[in-house]
Amino acid sequence: MNNFNHFYDSKERREVLSVIVINKDSVLSRIVDLFSARGYNIDSLTVAPIPDSEYSRITIVTIGIARTIDQIVKQLNKLVPVLKVIEHRNVIEKDTVLIKIPLDQSLSDVDVLARAYNGHIQNVTDDAIVVSATDEPDRILDLIKVIEKYKPLEIVRSGVVAMER
Repeated sequence: MNNFNHFYDSKERREVLSVIVINKDSVLSRIVDLFSARGYNIDSLTVAPIPDSEYSRITIVTIGIARTIDQIVKQLNKLVPVLKVIEHRNVIEKDTVLIKIPLDQSLSDVDVLARAYNGHIQNVTDDAIVVSATDEPDRILDLIKVIEKYKPLEIVRSGVVAMER
């Protein structure tokens, strides 16, 4: 093995996988068990039924070296309810965040910040506002860091969804 291949094989990378499965009980737990039993990491996991079908799409973001990613894909393909595993190369990724901020903060500043990240105010109560934003995962992380100065009461992320371009 030359040095380049060794470097490529040993460098961790982020991988987005879409797993098409038959929408049945315990399918998700079997997939999570596969990751858990082998010590693989799941960075993000989202599941939703595919409209007008008996299938669901599970989007998994994982981080590992090339050999580990290859093993994950091989193991996923062996699971009976799995129909297809897609390793994305040219992908559109989106993540959504809901952030609850105390009402004593500047409403206009929070609104401007949310809009900078493709978001807006969703709800206003007597004591808090809730903003949402949907953007690329890295940008959502940036928003979360920036919005910390407004002392958020709660932050909830959806997880990554992805689609090949």
